[in-house]
Amino acid sequence: MFYEPGCYGRVALGELPHETRRRLSELPGEWLEFDPAASAIVVRHCQPSAGPCLPTIAGELLRMLGEVIHAERAAIPGGELYVHTEEKGQLVRLRVEQGGDLRISWAHPDYARARRADFSGRENLPEPHVQRLDGQVSLVTNFASEAAQQLQALADAYEGLYPEGEFTATPGENDTRVRIEMRGVNLDVLLLVKHLQQIAVAGTLRGHIDVTSFAAEDPEQFARFVFEEGKIWIERPVLWEERVPDPQAFASAAQ
Repeated sequence: MFYEPGCYGRVALGELPHETRRRLSELPGEWLEFDPAASAIVVRHCQPSAGPCLPTIAGELLRMLGEVIHAERAAIPGGELYVHTEEKGQLVRLRVEQGGDLRISWAHPDYARARRADFSGRENLPEPHVQRLDGQVSLVTNFASEAAQQLQALADAYEGLYPEGEFTATPGENDTRVRIEMRGVNLDVLLLVKHLQQIAVAGTLRGHIDVTSFAAEDPEQFARFVFEEGKIWIERPVLWEERVPDPQAFASAAQ
């Protein structure tokens, strides 16, 4: 589906006194509400449409957490809300830690610690007509000049939403190897990979293709196609950098 701004997740608040549950149930909200049966903050089913989603959701979450008094906060199990923003197309995590502390993090896709899996052809990716491809791939083929022309035509004729970016397929001097360079190209990666598999001599594909989106970013669907040792791998970026607070840094800042 198209990327859409929105929110998903839940935050468990644990066992709460009747009066606290009553106050939480009566709070108005566009995005969030308190579910008494689950004793949790959940996302409302109706689609909000008023202000920007991130400050609205963060504000509603803070207001709800503020209704839990200090003596009750230690029993909060916590949870996470994930917000897809509408203007800059970012993924933001609002994590409530055990005990009620709130931490806000923006997704930073990192392939250095990426998770790798075999390519299946059924991967969860951005919609083909808004995909943005970046990377370099080389291959050996029986007819490099003809193969380069076919690849160039595939990219130039693709009818997506954004006819932009740079795609160059260059044959080598010995007429066996083709090198492909992609920078911000609007092209269906599965269509390209299928064609590469058809024209490449088995085991000769090398390089990688990063798949993002020309629509608002949805980092959960980002992927890197890696070609090496005769195989095609799919890597998913690590989105969140988990940091352990440094007590000494807080002490220095307070001085």
